[in-house]
Amino acid sequence: MNFTTFLVQISDALQHKKGQELAYLLSPREPHSKSLVKEFRNPTRQSLSYYEQSMESPWDEIAIQYVLVVNHCGKNRATEAFTEQCTLVNLFLRYFSSNSGWTLPVLFSILRDLRDLASDADLQASQNGHGGTANMEEAARVISKAFTSCVTDRQSPYAESRKWGVYYVVGLILKSYFRLTQSRIKYYLGMLEFLNEDYAKSEQEFTLAFYACHTDARKNQERILAYLIPLRILRGHLPSRELLNEFPVLDDLFSPFVAAIKKGDISTYDRLLEQHERRLVEMNLLLTLERGRELCLRCLFRRVWVVSDKSTRIPVSLFHSALRIAGMDVPSDEAECLVANMIYRGFIRGYISHEKQMVVLANKNAFPRIADCPAPYATL
Repeated sequence: MNFTTFLVQISDALQHKKGQELAYLLSPREPHSKSLVKEFRNPTRQSLSYYEQSMESPWDEIAIQYVLVVNHCGKNRATEAFTEQCTLVNLFLRYFSSNSGWTLPVLFSILRDLRDLASDADLQASQNGHGGTANMEEAARVISKAFTSCVTDRQSPYAESRKWGVYYVVGLILKSYFRLTQSRIKYYLGMLEFLNEDYAKSEQEFTLAFYACHTDARKNQERILAYLIPLRILRGHLPSRELLNEFPVLDDLFSPFVAAIKKGDISTYDRLLEQHERRLVEMNLLLTLERGRELCLRCLFRRVWVVSDKSTRIPVSLFHSALRIAGMDVPSDEAECLVANMIYRGFIRGYISHEKQMVVLANKNAFPRIADCPAPYATL
């Protein structure tokens, strides 16, 4: 098979959504790879630029990358082959993230090849006196991007959803990290549970990942804490100043939210959500911190209780006034509804006398610690 025929077959597979055939064409182990090695003796990206725009993007670039990969494989240059395969996978993910799951066979194939090439590259480096697992670690990072593309599919039909790829991709990640630290495995398990909104299990996995993480691996600790901190906030455990001082990036993101919660400053909290919306969406944290807004509301209502000399009977109108002062211009019945929700959630112990428009609070522990509330994640 020459390169022109190779391009034609890729185009046909794309047009008719032949996932298995496309996976076959992009495998460096198949017979046609040897034909391409013979056709292009010493190919470079520049020498193959003639074929750019020969088909829809990014498939022209993917085809070129494939030639580079198989050429390095044919000459036993594992590290170079792995590097080019990383580029190929990243190019494919651009296409994959906006298409349905018919391309999953391609994803599985090129990720499996990526992991195998990483293993070969690390072995070759070890034989040359340069031990380590740098290539396998990079492979796991690239594979994790595919995990995100799979799990965030909310538009494809059920039978064609990219979410079906989650199980295979997680398996590859675990295999990639089998020889590496347990912290990495726990991190990805925590991320999987986080994206599935099982926050209790997610917090457990992230906590184990953090304590298993090497003390010098500051970037890895930062990645873990980026999700562990908001999960702990939801349970009422605000991060300490000492912890945030060690991680300036996280300090810049979370400290304003923590300050707003402590003050019960809802208007500032809402402004922060809007200000950091794009960043929080990219980190899959927007929904989590939006739920943290309830803690801000609880602190505001607790201030009303403190100002009222911790009385067991407080008019609903006082809570209504506090909301308006805090920047929430809501009608009185909505204020009553917000108080009722706090009681339902267990943030306030008491009941509302609707007839008398009075909030009747418990004599003891009217505002229990958030950490003591039953099943803090249950109603999220």
